[in-house]
Amino acid sequence: MSEAGSPAPIAIPISSSSGGRVSGKSWKYQKTSTVRSNLPEGVKCKFSVRMEKTKKEKAIKALQTELKEEKQAEITRRREITAERKIIVEEKLRLEEDKARMGAKKAARIARRAGRTKKIAH
Repeated sequence: MSEAGSPAPIAIPISSSSGGRVSGKSWKYQKTSTVRSNLPEGVKCKFSVRMEKTKKEKAIKALQTELKEEKQAEITRRREITAERKIIVEEKLRLEEDKARMGAKKAARIARRAGRTKKIAH
């Protein structure tokens, strides 16, 4: 059936171009697939990569929120302590004034009992 003397058909290499045809115009470039540079980064990457990125961002945001809450709690605690101290100082001052006032009243009462008044200094 096959003869030993006839050579096998030889494949002729075709130049790497679209459809095996080369343009004779040197200024024309070979066409390639569209580069979608206008698309946002989120659409260009895979869904799993986007979800991973979103998960990381959520974790970071949660940590930041926690730190902010701790900081705010510390500030609130300090304010409460300062307010308590201020109230204590005001109370002490009020008690001292009351004591002085009561002392003056008592002295006036003793003077009245002794028969002395403001008008007549003995």
